[in-house]
Amino acid sequence: MTILNDKQIAELDGDPFPMIEPFERQQVRAINGEPLISYGLSSNGYDARLAGDFKFPTGGVLDPKHPKGTDWHTVEGHSGCLVIPAHGFVLARTVEYFRIPDDVFVICLGKSTYARNGLIVNVTPLEPGWEGHVTLELSNTTNLPSVVYVGEGICQFVFFRGERPAVSYGDRNGKYQNQVGVTLARV
Repeated sequence: MTILNDKQIAELDGDPFPMIEPFERQQVRAINGEPLISYGLSSNGYDARLAGDFKFPTGGVLDPKHPKGTDWHTVEGHSGCLVIPAHGFVLARTVEYFRIPDDVFVICLGKSTYARNGLIVNVTPLEPGWEGHVTLELSNTTNLPSVVYVGEGICQFVFFRGERPAVSYGDRNGKYQNQVGVTLARV
């Protein structure tokens, strides 16, 4: 497998379909002179933005086999910033919608800006042929509240290209295929 650079990622976008939508062809670090946490195409990856949709667990038990045993507070269309309580956890999603080619495998890493504030961004790999908004798991590991910014960079995706196409996630009837919005655990 080969890690794709910015030129290769840009070439994949739109051939034969948009791989990332919306797609920023360069790293955005400020808007109207206001600094922000960067997003867009980077040297060897793509920094995705945080959408304004969130789910907070509020009661019950977090059980992946019995998700209905958990009470969730849903926030949609939030703007500005969101405060995650000390040792808090929230599900979120990317602004971007991804369509992964059958010969590409993607991993996600947290941005160093947030990591230095105790925030862990966890995402399972995006498999060949997977499509949808990426559900993000955000965990505040500190004893203090932590702030995240809607519409700004939250994580970086790194793309690997295989020697040949794999059996795609869609062909395997993956349970998270075509997900839109923040998606809870499915069994």
